[in-house]
Amino acid sequence: MSKISSRPEHGGNLNWAAAIAGCSPEDILDFSASINPLGPPQSAIAAIQESLTSLSRYPDPQYPQLRSALARWHDLPPDWILPGNGSAELLTWACQDLAEQARVILPVPAFGDYQRGLQAFSARVYPYPLMPDVSLEGLWLSPPQTGLLLNNPHNPTGHLWTIQQNLSLLDSFDLVVLDEAFMDFPVPSEQQSLASYVQDYPNLVILRSLTKFYSLPGLRLGYAIAHPERLKRWQKRRDPWCVNALAAAAGEAVLSDREFQQQTWDWLGNARDFLFRNLAALPGLAPLPGVANFLLVKSQYSCSQLQLKLLNSNKIFIRDCLSFPELGDLYFRIAIRSPEDNQRLIGALSSAIGELNSKE
Repeated sequence: MSKISSRPEHGGNLNWAAAIAGCSPEDILDFSASINPLGPPQSAIAAIQESLTSLSRYPDPQYPQLRSALARWHDLPPDWILPGNGSAELLTWACQDLAEQARVILPVPAFGDYQRGLQAFSARVYPYPLMPDVSLEGLWLSPPQTGLLLNNPHNPTGHLWTIQQNLSLLDSFDLVVLDEAFMDFPVPSEQQSLASYVQDYPNLVILRSLTKFYSLPGLRLGYAIAHPERLKRWQKRRDPWCVNALAAAAGEAVLSDREFQQQTWDWLGNARDFLFRNLAALPGLAPLPGVANFLLVKSQYSCSQLQLKLLNSNKIFIRDCLSFPELGDLYFRIAIRSPEDNQRLIGALSSAIGELNSKE
């Protein structure tokens, strides 16, 4: 019971899953963490190997090469970009700025770290329910001295709001922090990033991740796009060397890896369509359409029980949504993996659901 009661709040806790399944963490097929299964790209591995000699030196705390590479990627001046120890580190400083507002609107369900960051600075948080239609329409009527923390594409639903929908919010809030951690996954023609608008809106902060798309979560690498004066304030608050030399080198390399980027877009569309169709065909499951590398699935079965059944019988780990209070035990989330892994998941779910239905 102790193993079950200590459920992880985030995906990817393979030690917990392995303890339940009675196996090694390496034996778990992980659908709980939304990481690109095609990576890490060889360009990142090569850059890390070439940079091993730099381990005896401190990195430049300004990270000029990485900032320049990111600036070229977004067609922005380098001083509008600040690399960080994952986007989670930069979220902390964004939450400190949000806490200075009289109130912070947090659309829910939301990534659990948002509450962590906001509570750390005693922000006055006002949840805004998104389910079931994932609409932002009511947010346009927010009072003055209000901040907004939102991610796009949305986690956990995978919904993507348009540029125009999000631009309308910038006139309604004193500070908008937009987490675009999954924005790389839609094909470029369908991405709805506000990065190109940040110079026009000093009240806009964008957070981006390089770990999910490029499968580098162990390196911890993200960045913020915001007005230079805001980023200078953040730089004074934090440790001087937040990004290690190997992560910085890998980040520079992957931004130029057009082959890996195209492979990811080619893989994801087909794999996501396959999973969506086959999940929808299973009795009692209703996946929500989304554009990211995961799917949120509504279930008529207890998702925590379904999770345990898949671990015990198949060593497959899906993400329960108990850490999202608005979703609870009625939803689970799955990452999109290789065609073989996706087929294995569908087979295991079909068997598990068949067993559950036979007991009713």
